[in-house]
Amino acid sequence: MNRDMKEQGRIPVGKVSRAAKFVKTGAKVGGNYVKHYGRKIMDKNASREQLDQDNAEDIYESLSELKGSALKVAQMLSMDKNLLPTAYQDKFAMSQYSAPPLSYPLVVKTFQKYFGMAPTERFNSFSKSAVNAASIGQVHKATLGDKTLAVKIQYPGISDSVRSDLKLVKPFALRLFGLNERELDQYMDEVEGKLLEETDYELEVSRSKRISEACQAIPNLLFPQYYEEHSAARIITMDWLEGQHIREFLTTNPTQEIRDQIGQAMWEFYHHQIHHIKAVHADPHPGNFLMRPDGTLGIIDFGCVKEIPEDFYTVYFKLMNKRLLQDDLELVPVLYDLNFIYADDSDNEKQLYVSLFKEMMELLGRPFHTDFFDFSDDAYFMKIYELSERLGSMKELRNSRHARGSRHGLYINRTYFGLYQLLNMLGAKIRTSKPDWLK
Repeated sequence: MNRDMKEQGRIPVGKVSRAAKFVKTGAKVGGNYVKHYGRKIMDKNASREQLDQDNAEDIYESLSELKGSALKVAQMLSMDKNLLPTAYQDKFAMSQYSAPPLSYPLVVKTFQKYFGMAPTERFNSFSKSAVNAASIGQVHKATLGDKTLAVKIQYPGISDSVRSDLKLVKPFALRLFGLNERELDQYMDEVEGKLLEETDYELEVSRSKRISEACQAIPNLLFPQYYEEHSAARIITMDWLEGQHIREFLTTNPTQEIRDQIGQAMWEFYHHQIHHIKAVHADPHPGNFLMRPDGTLGIIDFGCVKEIPEDFYTVYFKLMNKRLLQDDLELVPVLYDLNFIYADDSDNEKQLYVSLFKEMMELLGRPFHTDFFDFSDDAYFMKIYELSERLGSMKELRNSRHARGSRHGLYINRTYFGLYQLLNMLGAKIRTSKPDWLK
């Protein structure tokens, strides 16, 4: 985190004050468009690059001050690279690590509310400055006896602002990213439910313990211990894990063997959750993983967990089977079940959507089609991004009467693409373990 980043003394928490911030930002964005059109009058070949840069900076600045749902959506969109111009990806990705932290008096106020004392009274030592600040909360380092701890504190008012914030984010997303409004509604509905869960720190501790215990036997994974007696509805205390986020880790030039070992641990972690627990850590951004020189991987955040309905699981993972994608008679009923196609689609629409989703699922499922997969293959990822850009520019999808795909697939697809991107950054070659029925 940037140590020079200015701390915030307050967060706007009321609907009116938060809405006012969005209105002010909207005015700035409108001004940026006026400047862009002025540039276009002077130079017909002027690109959108400066407009995107100006908008990204103004929107990120506002979302960083508001924190919470709006900033979380920015973080999620930065992972869904196909939706955003590069300027937005780069700026919004900062929310994974380095949102402006809250000032210490606000941290003390939260502790007073839940424990009736300041953090320095509860712990032997407590860092007054946050060591990490993201969209929902920030982390401080503490000690108690012989233990070094990470204490995560939720920003004030975040849980109360989820619904109203997402309503305010929607017009920005529609205008800036050209999304289908029906799909965006479905996306926002699913996101709202997950964000409300993320603000429930007692639920997070429960899920953290459940999933980390279920994954204990997987080699080269590390999980913190959670301390419920020092946790509350807006505070989580856990072991401090040493390690580096992936970008820092890669600057140490780890060997291919270490990269592969960490990548394998990451794959096995997701494989076990999805196929055995039917619940998955659905926020695979770089800030949630700590990598170590010995090839071990720390998992530090279970705020976003997607519970996978059995009926969805059974149908969705059929699409990872290469044979099914080559048999339209068997494939088409699966696409109906998953809401990729609808009974009132025209024959031309059905033909188009079957073709598109076959192409999409072949790409997503390609690592499942072989025993080993080399995620350093940039050509594979270029094909994914090219398909995503093509889908994003198709007027048939943008103007569709229906949202395409089950809402349960939103977080599952996002989880896999996030996992693939991390494995690509690692340049890892891994053994793609899979259920017997998928082999």
